[in-house]
Amino acid sequence: MSPADKGHIQPLARNLRQFPELHPPLDSNAALAEANRCLFCFDAPCTAACPTHIDVPRFIKKISTGNLRGSALTILDANILGLSCSRVCPVAVLCEGACVLHRYNQKPIEIGRLQRFAMDRFYEDGAPAGFAAVVSPRTGRVACIGGGPASLACAAELRRQGHRVTIFDNRPLPGGLNTYGVAEYKLRPADSLREVEFVRSLGVEFQHAEVGTLVPIEQLENEYDLIFIGIGLGAMWKLGIPGEDLPGVIDALRFIERYKTAEDFTVNGRVVVIGGGNTAIDAANAARRLGAREVHLVYRRTERQMPAFSFEYHHSKVEGVRFHWLAQPVEIVAADGRVAGVKFIETRLAGSDSGGRPEVIPVAGSYFELPCDLVIPALGQSRFLGSLCESRGIRLNGRSIAVDRPTGETSNPRYYAGGDCVNGGREVVDAVADGRRAALAMTLRMEPKPEAVHG
Repeated sequence: MSPADKGHIQPLARNLRQFPELHPPLDSNAALAEANRCLFCFDAPCTAACPTHIDVPRFIKKISTGNLRGSALTILDANILGLSCSRVCPVAVLCEGACVLHRYNQKPIEIGRLQRFAMDRFYEDGAPAGFAAVVSPRTGRVACIGGGPASLACAAELRRQGHRVTIFDNRPLPGGLNTYGVAEYKLRPADSLREVEFVRSLGVEFQHAEVGTLVPIEQLENEYDLIFIGIGLGAMWKLGIPGEDLPGVIDALRFIERYKTAEDFTVNGRVVVIGGGNTAIDAANAARRLGAREVHLVYRRTERQMPAFSFEYHHSKVEGVRFHWLAQPVEIVAADGRVAGVKFIETRLAGSDSGGRPEVIPVAGSYFELPCDLVIPALGQSRFLGSLCESRGIRLNGRSIAVDRPTGETSNPRYYAGGDCVNGGREVVDAVADGRRAALAMTLRMEPKPEAVHG
C-alpha cells in the first residue's frame, strides 16, 4: 500500500468508539465451539443459498481441525472478497437462513462470524503469501471500469486465469461502496482497502482515471481485448421538492462517505432521514452515533412495505431512531438561509403501482412539519449508463445493463458487465458473483481457437 493511501486510511479509522462493530469477532475458543456445532451437511443448503457458492461445510470443517489458512483459501476460491462479505452479507436471509438447524428449532450456525474468523486470521498472517499463483500466463488483456466489488472480483479471477487486467476507477481509493458507502459499524474502510491490496498483489493494475474523459473509451478498445463494466450506480435520486438545495441537505451516500473520510465529523440537533431502504437505515444509525439529539426516519409507505431488511429495521430502533409511516415530503423549510424543518403530507395506500407495490396517494390537507437541523434523503440511486452504453451499442433493460445472466455478456460482444449496474442495486456478494462469472466467461472467449484441420 502506498504512503499516500495510508494517509487516507488514518482518518478513516478514527470513529472506533462511536462505531463499534455490529457483530464482534469470535475468539478462538468460541470459533472452535461454533464450528463443532455444524452438521457438515452433504447437500449443504447454506452453500446453495450463497450467491458465490462458498463450500461452507468445508471451510467450517477446516476451522474445527485448526487449519485456518485452509479454511480461508476455501472461502477465497469462491469469493475473493470473503473478508468484507463476512461483515456485510445479510446472512440471516442467505446462508444462515438456509441452515438445516432451523428445522430442529435450534440456532443456525453463525456462518458469517466463522467466515470472518478465518479471513481475519488469513490477513493477520500475511494474506498474499503463496495464494492463487497464476496457472500459466495468457495473452488476454481486460479493462475493468469501476473499482467496486464486481470489478475487483472479475479482475482477481482473470489474474488467476493468467490474463492481464487493469482497473480504472475515478475515485482516489478503490473499493467502491465497500470503501466509501457501507456504514462504518458494518465495514471499516481499512478492511476494504486490505482486500484491494490483496487483489493488487495478484498482479492487477489500478489506474485512478475516469473513463470517457481522461481515458477515452476508444483507447480502451484499442488496448484491451475485452472490457468489463462494473460502475455500480450513479448519484442518489433528488427529492424534487422546494428547498432541497439548501445548506443542511445531504444525500445518504454523501453523508456516509463524508463521515468515513473526514477527520472530525459530528452531527448536532435533530435529523430527518427520508426513505425506507438499508442505506436510509445506515444513515439514520450513523447520525445517532455521531451525536444527533433526535433522528426521525420518514417513509411514505408502511413498515410492511419498507425495502430495508427487518433485522436492520429492528436494530435501528435499538439505536434510538424514530420511525414515521405514511408520509412524504413536499417542502424543505428554511430559516436564516438553511434547513429548519421538513413539511410532509400524510399518505394512504391503494391498488398497485407499476412495480406491484401499493400505490401512494396523498391525503388532502393533512400537512405537518418536523423541525430539524439536517435532512438526509435516501431515495435510491440513478443509473449512470447513458453515454457509454449508447455509444457502444450496449442494450439496456429499463435503467440497467442487459446481460446474458450466466456469462455477463452484453449485446456488444466485447463488453461484459456485473454488479449494481446490472442488478439495480443488490448485495456485495451478488456483485462478487457477477464479476467472477464474467471473468470465467471472458477467459473462454479469449482462449485461442484450435486451427481447422483440412483434408
